[in-house]
Amino acid sequence: MEKETTMSDTASARPVDLKLEVVVIPVADVDRSKQFYAGLGWRLDADFPVGDTFRVVQFTPPGSPGSIHFGKGLTAAAPGSAQGLYLIVADIVAARADLVAHGADVSDVFHRAGPGQPAINGRDPEGRSYVSFATFNDPDGNGWLLQEITTRFPGRIDSKATSFGSGADLAAALRRAATAHGEHEKRTGGRHDETWPDWYAQYMVAEQLGRELPK
Repeated sequence: MEKETTMSDTASARPVDLKLEVVVIPVADVDRSKQFYAGLGWRLDADFPVGDTFRVVQFTPPGSPGSIHFGKGLTAAAPGSAQGLYLIVADIVAARADLVAHGADVSDVFHRAGPGQPAINGRDPEGRSYVSFATFNDPDGNGWLLQEITTRFPGRIDSKATSFGSGADLAAALRRAATAHGEHEKRTGGRHDETWPDWYAQYMVAEQLGRELPK
């Protein structure tokens, strides 16, 4: 007997990407929030009012595939109740400095020895991913968290693609590859490596995918 094809069979055979692209944050004063996020240098994508009861404003952080919405008639959540909104950065010191330059009141950089451990002042001295942070709030108290990530845990990135969210992220990855390649050349007797572009590419892909880095 021929097996009947079910919807779940079709879904498993042809997976569909589910991309989280928008997070709604609750605000009390739409125009005040619009001014704040514009002041950070975030891209204004939309401001659509519909009468007096509905309005949606969309902003996108630099280099981000996801955006935020706020406005009127979007959520019943209390203004300022959105917390733990992560902004992933390749260089937390530079990211903090940029936000401060744009008027945000950002905490000092801190790190944690491990999950749930107390905060320690300063960036992680070993430069490990996932453990260095800084925080700031918008005018309503919605809480944002900067987290520095340069190397992903295995399985966190689509193995079919390697991409960078911005020119700054790409430049930071190139600098890390250059530093690592300098150590590689020391180990090989200080000889100039004419295949360095291939080595850089291998290093940058492995770093982003969380694979073992070339030596």
